[in-house]
Amino acid sequence: MHWQNFKQQYLVRFWSPFSAVIAAGILSTYYFGITGTFWAVTGEFTRWGGHLLQFAGMHPETWAYFKVIGLQGTPLDRVDGVMILGMFAGCLSAALWANNIKLRMPQHRVRIFQAVVGGIIAGFGARMAMGCNLAAFFTGIPQFSLHAWFFALATAAGSWFGARFSMLPVFRVPVKLQRVHAVQPLRQQEGQARRRFRLGMLVFVAFVCWALALTFDAPKLGIAALFGVGFGLIIERAQVCFTSAFRDLWLTGRTQMAKAIIVGMAVSTIGIYSYVQLGVAPKILWAGPNAVIGGLLFGFGIVLAGGCETGWMYRAVEGQVHYWWVGLGNIVGATLLAAWWEDLTPFLVDDFEKVNLLARLGPQGGLMATYAGLALSMLAVLWWEKRFFARKQAQQEATRVANQQSALAKETA
Repeated sequence: MHWQNFKQQYLVRFWSPFSAVIAAGILSTYYFGITGTFWAVTGEFTRWGGHLLQFAGMHPETWAYFKVIGLQGTPLDRVDGVMILGMFAGCLSAALWANNIKLRMPQHRVRIFQAVVGGIIAGFGARMAMGCNLAAFFTGIPQFSLHAWFFALATAAGSWFGARFSMLPVFRVPVKLQRVHAVQPLRQQEGQARRRFRLGMLVFVAFVCWALALTFDAPKLGIAALFGVGFGLIIERAQVCFTSAFRDLWLTGRTQMAKAIIVGMAVSTIGIYSYVQLGVAPKILWAGPNAVIGGLLFGFGIVLAGGCETGWMYRAVEGQVHYWWVGLGNIVGATLLAAWWEDLTPFLVDDFEKVNLLARLGPQGGLMATYAGLALSMLAVLWWEKRFFARKQAQQEATRVANQQSALAKETA
């Protein structure tokens, strides 16, 4: 009985997004403290693109971009590589536990276009800024890197344009209605659910055992793989998607995910600060136009594609083919940026500093500035929420009055 309750409550049902994002913030803090790097994915996906080019006979390891981020070894030799493999294992395990895997094809060719083009734009922008919704936002701001603030604000603006652009008539797919003659009851395929749950447990246990065994030869790699499983479980079970946080903010006024992200960063910030005081070096990147332009492109691209770096990973594992295209687009876009990096850096990167807020403002000053920025972000979200629904209510009232006046005019006539 206790096992069944635990299974339904924590393995089958979806988790609260708010609690899950806070948990991700805490987990990313320990990940930084133990491995010395931050939770990030697009850098490793860019390396995957580089490996594909190597298989094709090219030599991307000579490119300036790969000299910055590295292209040595294989994903199994790199912290980011095994962590991402852990994320996929965690996503797959969680999806199998909940019987949440089903092959779903894109509804229309325009959706494939959005997935590929949006993915390319997002991947290109993410690597221009040297990070995506994780390294240059969710885990970048708690690292006290000024470039993450530039990226975050630009991403918000880019997502606003993306939301407006994706609402154009060309992207409205016609809905096909199908006549039914009787109500079809929902049927739970209990046998399939049991088999998939067991398979999910097998995937989970097998990967965890492999990660534990890896810690004996390469402790940091094994620990990174275990953290990856945790991240994967969180994003799939809570359906964590940064795209929805931005898109819903602009289109529906829903702010739950945006608030959760801000709180998650606030929780992570104090933990990162503590590790920095103990001597772990934060990851600081260029606070230049590359962060702003990259953020604009990234925000626009993720909304056009319908998914960010975390969102497409768990949805692809769940069988949503649309997000296979998004992931492919991400890798292509990131690899294109790597190819053009030398042409862009003289204008966007070379003359700009890597600004560490703790070093620039002092430890306490940098910490307070970061919390002040997060507080202002929360106030901005609350203001937008109030404004959005006030305008919506005013529009509904205006429509109601107009309808009453129209009805009265017809009666008078």
